[in-house]
Amino acid sequence: MNTTDKHNERIAKMTFASVYPMYIAKVTAKGRTKEELHQVIAWLTGFDDEKLKVLIEKKVTFETFFQFASLHPNAGLITGLICGYRIEEIENPLTQQVRYLDKLVDELAKGRKIVKILRGS
Repeated sequence: MNTTDKHNERIAKMTFASVYPMYIAKVTAKGRTKEELHQVIAWLTGFDDEKLKVLIEKKVTFETFFQFASLHPNAGLITGLICGYRIEEIENPLTQQVRYLDKLVDELAKGRKIVKILRGS
């Protein structure tokens, strides 16, 4: 399933800071912690807590967020459906990266073990 240019543009211009509270709410409502969320984000992006805080304060877009990220070499192992899209079939690299993050947050909220979420790392 391919995403549209309009969809890709909307995701690129969305700020990470606007979505971050929803990530926290989602995982904490299911008994997971903010620290676990940060661990998952750090694995995918390479961002430590301090860098994450700066990016949130600056209200960077997802486009900028992932420009600064050092995507984990095993990120390509993140597969499956998220928001109706099969991640491995998304052609736009930025949209795919955002969906990687969404999928990891979903897995955390669903109670999956951290070692599995981090793809054995």
